[in-house]
Amino acid sequence: MADETLKGLELRSTITSTGELRLELADVDVGDPGPDEVVVRVEATPINPSDLGLLTGPADLSTLAASGTPDRPVLTAVVPGARLRAMAARLDQPMPVGNEGAGTVVRAGANVRELEGRKVGMLGGAMYATYRRLAARDCIPLPDEASAADGASMFVNPLTALSFPEVMRAEGHKALVHTAAASNLGQMLNRICLADDVPLVNVVRKPEQAALLRDQGAKHVVDSSAEDFRTALTDAIAETGATIAFDAVGGGRGANAILHAMEAAANRTGGAYSRYGSTTFKQVYIYGGLDVSPTELDRGFGFAWGIGGFLLTPFLQKIGREEAQKLRERVARELKTTFASHYTRTISLADALKPEVLTEYQRKATGEKFLIDPTL
Repeated sequence: MADETLKGLELRSTITSTGELRLELADVDVGDPGPDEVVVRVEATPINPSDLGLLTGPADLSTLAASGTPDRPVLTAVVPGARLRAMAARLDQPMPVGNEGAGTVVRAGANVRELEGRKVGMLGGAMYATYRRLAARDCIPLPDEASAADGASMFVNPLTALSFPEVMRAEGHKALVHTAAASNLGQMLNRICLADDVPLVNVVRKPEQAALLRDQGAKHVVDSSAEDFRTALTDAIAETGATIAFDAVGGGRGANAILHAMEAAANRTGGAYSRYGSTTFKQVYIYGGLDVSPTELDRGFGFAWGIGGFLLTPFLQKIGREEAQKLRERVARELKTTFASHYTRTISLADALKPEVLTEYQRKATGEKFLIDPTL
């Protein structure tokens, strides 16, 4: 193109072979778009738990040290030797961060000129940057009334939430359980299930989170901090018939409690006693790591059960581009209703590398969501 090649900044995360995490802003040449590509000025990009795994990895964040300048801050931290071995595939490679975002198309290739000047949502990594060049097929034009902040989180959380009922139906279940249910994703899932008439058991950790979901119309909410949690969970599962769960917590005994409750609910209507437990199959998928401690199971819930991991990308690949596009189109239609995201703080790229700010968003607290605006 005749236009001068755009230059920008990109946040990169490096884990060195000497055991140091290094976070910094790097200069990049954005490059001209190919025939089917666009260049987008990034105006909003969320900090999701899935981004933090790449951003900070297994570093000991109590060792954070700041250097650089206010405009070009640098953060470093120690990666313990025992954790470094698991990072062998990424050592000494500066890696761009940020799964999704939104912004304005400032340049468009010959085959996608109609996108120039449009606000779009994007998926494809490297979004913690001032500009992003990517394939037009990885963008969705936003409704005219939507801002970049409205579209910044239109992929990871909405598509993950939509995938849960899809998996439920495909595997022959009729209701589901979801943990960390007061999160942005959890609130989306509650709205989806209410609209689609899918029975849902919401598991939260605080009374105020339970109240939040009930105010939004949730029918079954149980609080894991309550004394009667096990009984309330079993009652809700028995009433809904839930036999599949999606667990955002991962560590500890949460999945164990869900499987026990499903088994107890099944035995309320079961036939003759069996030392092998009920024949009702129970499934828990772990899709998050809010608790990074080991997952603990005591296996006191019979033998008809499964536990595994769940990721959005393999699910989308499995259902194929056509079905995945239908889900994306629903997100675009309901962007400001079902799939609305709410942010507690908007920060700049430089802010994201301040130790006190990183410590805040690294907590992954329910109800707290940070948005990066690279134009700040």
